Amino acid sequence: MKAIIIIVFLLFAAKLSSAQSDVEKEIRGLDELEARATISSDTAMLSRLWSPNFVVNNPANVVVNVAQIRQLIKEGKIAYSSFSRVIEKVTINDNVAVTMGYEENQPEKATDNAGRTVTRRYTNVWLKGKSGWRIIARQATIINVK
Repeated sequence: MKAIIIIVFLLFAAKLSSAQSDVEKEIRGLDELEARATISSDTAMLSRLWSPNFVVNNPANVVVNVAQIRQLIKEGKIAYSSFSRVIEKVTINDNVAVTMGYEENQPEKATDNAGRTVTRRYTNVWLKGKSGWRIIARQATIINVK
């Protein structure tokens, strides 16, 4: 009987671990999709990934909302010739997920540091609601400019 209880417990733990890794894979995929939409200025995709109340503490040390971000994209002040994101950690707590890592990009057009290589640390906060996972907050801090 004891062996059966242990087996049931191990199967339950394996199932729970599998479910968490599926959610983590989903979040990693969405975070990468958001990075690709950012480099291509795909505002339609970004609108699907961002919460309507999305806020960003951006690399210029200014807190901006969705309308302000869209305006910056329109003005060419958020534009990149290259953009890569490395996700170092995904943490999931119920319907909240946090991704952390670093990004390396080459700004262009009217973006600060255009023509240089910028490395920054980032944190994205995702919330799962009725319409699925959406980013509700972001922090990005420049750590190096070459």
